[in-house]
This record gives sequence, structure tokens and C-alpha cells, in this order.
Amino acid sequence: MEITLSVWVGFLLFVCLMLALDLGVFNRKSHAVSIKEALIWSAIWISMALIFNFGVYHYMGEVKGLEFLTGYLIEKALSVDNLFVFIMLFSMFDVDPKYQHKVLFWGILGALIMRAIFIFAGVALINRFHWIIYIFGVFLVFTGIKMLFHKDEEIHPEKNPLVRLFKKFLPVTPEMHGNRFFVKINHKSFATPLFVVLIVIEFTDVIFATDSIPAILAISHDPFIIFSSNVFAILGLRALYFALAGITKYFHFLKYGLSAILVFVGAKMIIAGIFEFPIVLSLLIIMGILVVSVIASLLFPAKEEPMD
Repeated sequence: MEITLSVWVGFLLFVCLMLALDLGVFNRKSHAVSIKEALIWSAIWISMALIFNFGVYHYMGEVKGLEFLTGYLIEKALSVDNLFVFIMLFSMFDVDPKYQHKVLFWGILGALIMRAIFIFAGVALINRFHWIIYIFGVFLVFTGIKMLFHKDEEIHPEKNPLVRLFKKFLPVTPEMHGNRFFVKINHKSFATPLFVVLIVIEFTDVIFATDSIPAILAISHDPFIIFSSNVFAILGLRALYFALAGITKYFHFLKYGLSAILVFVGAKMIIAGIFEFPIVLSLLIIMGILVVSVIASLLFPAKEEPMD
């Protein structure tokens, strides 16, 4: 099936419709998202992704269907790292739970735009300079190894270059003003700390995209498959955050699983000219790594640090 302009337009309209319903109807009033509500929305987004996957499989063939599923799984797994950052940011800025959804909504909308730019740029580069796929592969292997030995560090938003640059142009109020990003005080415009959180989230997603986009390029070079799998993974990220925010700390082996996935897809890109991994085998390996890391986390829980 050839991806025509009408298919692209239809898919983008569907995304816009879901975003409008999400913020304008289901979450029109600011409220703290309960675990039950988050789990329901997570199930809805995952179900929609699988239904879309079935459509891809039916209309575009088995290979494209498996590429979408593998890409979606990779993006969903790597997005877990974003959750840890969100948790720390909201905690540091003491963001009221009922305002977190709004920040994540606009953060994810920005992420969709940035991912689209990254994806089309990446595909264009590979199509024009095929050798760049080996650079992406080496980068992913390096990133995976670095993640393996990387220790969690505290985030200091005030040191973020983007935040520091922003503060030079617009002052920031010392306290929150409800769910507002901007306020006027004495006829002067101020940004609120809630907007600063949004800036850091957008900046963080750009950093994570440098890992996730090359990873999915190892699975497919089809812009529609790459973009749509990214979209479904990102759209479900908010619900996943509220569903897992309290339990992500228990999946301490997941970091090693994500590291192994990055190394695997990087190696897959490096040896692409010698051996082409069947898409089914790639899918099974990635699923196996995730399952093993989750089971290991449950069987061997992290030791709690002694209280001072």
C-alpha cells in the first residue's frame, strides 16, 4: 500500500482529534489523575495502537505490521526513562498533581512536532547517505554502554542552558499561579515555574529523541511507520506516567534492559551490510529483554538504602 497524502492527512487529523478530546473534553478541568483513571487510559491507548497495528498489517503487509509493532515496543520501552525525569521534575518544583496533566499534554504536543522533524531528517539522511546508518549504530552502542554505567543524578533545572536563556528574556515568578504558564503583575508579563517545568520537559525529550529515533531507524526506513509508532508511544506516555509514577522505582533492572536494547539495535545497524536480522527475530529479542528485566526486578527487589 502506497502512503498517499490523504493517508497522512487522515492520520494527522486523527491525532489532533484525540488531543482535542483529551484536553478539551476528558480533562477540561484540572484534577489529580488517579491510578484507576490512568490505567484505563493506558489500556485505551495501547488498544488503539494495536488496532492501528492490525490495520497496518492488513493494508501494508506482514513486514510493515511487524516493523510498526517492534518500533512501538522500542519507543514505549525507551520512554520509561522519561518517566523518571518527569517524576523528579514535578517533585523538585512541587507541582500539584492536578496540574501535572496539563504540563505533560503541552510537553507531549511539542515532542510530537520535534519527533516529526527528527524522523524526516533522519530518513532523508539515510536515503541520501546510506553510510550514516553505521554512525547511528555506533552511537547507539555507545549510548547503551554509557547507560549501563550511568548513575542517577539529581536534576538541576536552574542550570539548564535553555532555562537560563529563557530567564534573560522573561522574568519568572517565585511561586506557582495555579495551572497558568504566564501571569501579568503590575502590567508586566511573568512566566510561572510551571512554564519552566514545561521547558525542561521539552528539552529533555529532545535529548531522549537522539537515542530513540536512531533506534527505530534500525527497524524501518518508512517515515509513516516510524512516525505513527512514535506518535502512539508518545500519546500514551501521559497515562503511563500516572499509572507507573509510584512503582517505577521497583523496576530497577529495567535500565539494564534498555541498555541491552540500545546495544542490540546499534549492533543491528552496524552489521546491516553483512547480516540482515529478520524483523520477527528482532521483535522477539526486544520483547525477551524487556520481560527478563521486569521479571528480574520482581524476583530480586532493590535493597533499600539505610536511613541516616
